[in-house]
Amino acid sequence: MKIIAITGSIGCGKTFLANIIRSLGYVVYDADKWCKYLYYRPAFLKVIKQNFPEVFEVDGSFNKRKLRNLVFNDNSELKRLEKLIHPFLKQKLLNVIHKNAETERVFFFDAALLFEMKWDIYCQAVILADVDKNIQKQRVMVRDHIAADDFEKIVSLQMDNEQKKMFTDVVVNTDKPENLLKAELIKIIEELTDA
Repeated sequence: MKIIAITGSIGCGKTFLANIIRSLGYVVYDADKWCKYLYYRPAFLKVIKQNFPEVFEVDGSFNKRKLRNLVFNDNSELKRLEKLIHPFLKQKLLNVIHKNAETERVFFFDAALLFEMKWDIYCQAVILADVDKNIQKQRVMVRDHIAADDFEKIVSLQMDNEQKKMFTDVVVNTDKPENLLKAELIKIIEELTDA
């Protein structure tokens, strides 16, 4: 199998590129979706309860909003949560690789924190979604209904796209119409799969 990663900072169009690639008939694994599903797994919730008991109600139910508020306002708590999440996600990725090891197919892996988690070592190529910082900021503020300060706080927690470019095979500027992006991606995928 061959895995091509799609990454990029928040608001840079990573998910948009992943959706176009899906529309071309490719399987795209989504690390964000894997993460959301974790909160329905008893084994993961047990780990959360051991480390963040304050985010559980008196009746034992998990309160995701409490956890979000806790980690969003404290970078050290966010790092602590990420250390709990990453082993589960890494195991999921390794299971996918193991399951598809014998196939010749090309798969895509959509992961915002690809480099931060050092998952690029499992990928044969990396596509980076990129856009001007002002467009990125406007996209996130409108999409997530947040203030400029909150945008800056989120961006400060991620590796900057300029740093990511150093480890990337292809950079795609997403500030263009979908039909042009689709044509560009078809050409990029042909080049990366022929390599």
